[in-house]
Amino acid sequence: MTSHRIFLFSAFILIGLSGCGVRSVALHGGVSVPADWKNAAGFPVASPTRDLSRWWKRFDDPGLNRVISDALGNSPDMASASARIREARSRRDAEVASLFPSLRGAASATASSTADDGFGSDWKGGSSSAAALNASWEADLFGQRRSTIAAATAQVGATEENFNSVQAALASEIAIAYTRLRVAEAALEVLLRIVSSREQTSQLATWRTQSGEADSLESSQALSSLEQARAGVPALRQTIAQSRNLLALLAGRTPGSLDGLLSSGKQSIPNPSASLAVGIPADTLRQRPDVRLAGYQLLAAAAQTRAADAERFPSLNLSGSLGVNALGAAKIFNPDTASSALIASLTGPIFDAGRIRANINAQRAVEEQALQTYRATVLTALSEVEDSLIACRRTSERLDTLEKATAAAREAADLAQQSYQAGETDILTVLDAQRSLLGLESNLFNARADRTTSYIQLYKALGGGWSAGS
Repeated sequence: MTSHRIFLFSAFILIGLSGCGVRSVALHGGVSVPADWKNAAGFPVASPTRDLSRWWKRFDDPGLNRVISDALGNSPDMASASARIREARSRRDAEVASLFPSLRGAASATASSTADDGFGSDWKGGSSSAAALNASWEADLFGQRRSTIAAATAQVGATEENFNSVQAALASEIAIAYTRLRVAEAALEVLLRIVSSREQTSQLATWRTQSGEADSLESSQALSSLEQARAGVPALRQTIAQSRNLLALLAGRTPGSLDGLLSSGKQSIPNPSASLAVGIPADTLRQRPDVRLAGYQLLAAAAQTRAADAERFPSLNLSGSLGVNALGAAKIFNPDTASSALIASLTGPIFDAGRIRANINAQRAVEEQALQTYRATVLTALSEVEDSLIACRRTSERLDTLEKATAAAREAADLAQQSYQAGETDILTVLDAQRSLLGLESNLFNARADRTTSYIQLYKALGGGWSAGS
């Protein structure tokens, strides 16, 4: 891409970045933005005013809301991103200050003494005082300083969007970890029920063996099945404990700090709302903080290119001084002791062995990299939304099928248990039904977790999780 085209592209983005946020709808780094999502069938289209800033509240889970709210206020990542904003603003203010003249003041006083002979018999002394004000100013004739300020201003916007990106990523990461915690808790509850059922089966098999109705193989098989189920309990309890610690870490808390909160209230798996509206691709690109960040970085690179190009032209420096020099402190305010000077100099490069041109070419290469990063970010955003839409649909389909299969397996396990107790079937039929149920229960929980996670990732992909006022 030529320098002229990059300038025009940057100008369009500059128009979009002005005001309260990124609003560029015509150009997205040369990427053709589709009018609609390819895989959004069944999802309603939202109005441009939809609010996804607090999407996690749509899961209707007070515990999830409290954990995310606590994390947004205490996370070290959020604090670090906020500090980067303050740093960028201060650097921008320092660049703005360079547009104005600088003024320095100085004052001095000296005293001296001399002797008429070598024995110190006749001393003579004197003193002198001086004060001066020195001013200097470099006129920004060809916009080098203004371009540098524009780059610094764009960097401020980039750090603000980085803050938004960190916030959105943190909210989704916590929601996924919270979902996995609730899935593990639900799986443990089901597994404990299965263990209780197998304990009954094992006890019945032992009684049948003792009464001579069955051989010892039957009781051994029942006991083996029971112990296999029990072996899964410690693993799930480990997952639960580690998930709680992970949530505490993400929230900027010490391990165990959130255990009370996580153990109280609603403890079911978060269920996504079926009324999620996805909007249109152009709205998503304007909403996503990573796309906005890449746009600001492209603006900064374009401004730095203009600053490097301006170095080819002359610079005008003005300097002046106003001072007084007096032989005594009492005469320092005498007008006769005042002096002043004004100097103007025009300097420009004549020969630099190609240094300036090399810097310009290097900065243009940086600008091209920023443009390609912007294009890649746009493509990634479009791909992530489509992938999330596919995941939402397919995981929902899988969940519906598994729910039916699990219900049937649960009924089959109950019937097998009743038949075994009545002596109408053997232990192998019962154990096979129980193993089938346990496997389907595990798959069902994984499917619920995948479905909820896919909606969480869709909310993030749509640019939710932050707001201009947060």
